[in-house]
Amino acid sequence: MRKKTDIAQFHLHKDEPQKLQFQVHSLNAYLLKNTKHTLKPHVHSYYQIIWFKKGYGKHFVDFKAYDIQPNSVFFISKNQIHYFDSYSMYEGLLVHFNQDFLLDSENSTDILLKYNIFNNLDKDPFFIIPDDSVGKLDHLIGEFEREILAVDKFAHKEYLQYLLKLFLISIQRLENIKPSNIAATNNQNHVVALKFKQILEINFKQLHTVQQYADLLNVSAKTLTNYTNSTFIKSPLKIISERITLEAKRLLWHSDSSINEISFQLGFDDPSYFVKFFKKQTEMLPKQFRSSIS
Repeated sequence: MRKKTDIAQFHLHKDEPQKLQFQVHSLNAYLLKNTKHTLKPHVHSYYQIIWFKKGYGKHFVDFKAYDIQPNSVFFISKNQIHYFDSYSMYEGLLVHFNQDFLLDSENSTDILLKYNIFNNLDKDPFFIIPDDSVGKLDHLIGEFEREILAVDKFAHKEYLQYLLKLFLISIQRLENIKPSNIAATNNQNHVVALKFKQILEINFKQLHTVQQYADLLNVSAKTLTNYTNSTFIKSPLKIISERITLEAKRLLWHSDSSINEISFQLGFDDPSYFVKFFKKQTEMLPKQFRSSIS
């Protein structure tokens, strides 16, 4: 059995809030400089966009290995476990940004919830940019790189925020993303459903019932159920269960914590109930799941 280690977590200027919470890196240079970190499973407290322009290999996100093709773009959310393969000669780039960088001028719904490209459990965490869209997105990245150097220019930060939002909107508009109803944040039902996902990400280790989330959102459990069914085609209980299960899988795969310890980390007072919950969700006991990927 392979030895599991604690998952490293990396931050973007965590202790220097005055710094620009946004970075663009050459993928090749970044991989060569940070090999000892990039080859091991890790998480970020920030968002990461990885554009593999050239090269073939695999990228690992949670429990899957995804084949890299030219112009593959991966969207890695906060606290999502991922790592690179040993090939370092990819051509491409990375974009790093903290949530607050986008929210600085946002007064309504969390702008990241307007896109279903980050942390969407129903989709693969990447897509291939169509050939006819590469030039437009490449132009935006060039604007990023030029503006980052223009630190003394008027509205420097605001211009970068605008460029990042434009990049994300352009990605979301591509036909193969198919945003469907999820992007319709002018609809109050969808806004509440999206906010539910936001507060779930913060509270899933402590709060496990639909009523608890309905109370936080100041709606009834029935209303919340109607909203998530219409927006995500899923009940809130199913969404809660999927999020807890994903975290349980992450801990079982990437840590040496005992099953009892994991159950307590995920807010289960009785480890036996956690075992029953996990088996119901996966048709495997936690011990069986851990053995299957060791």
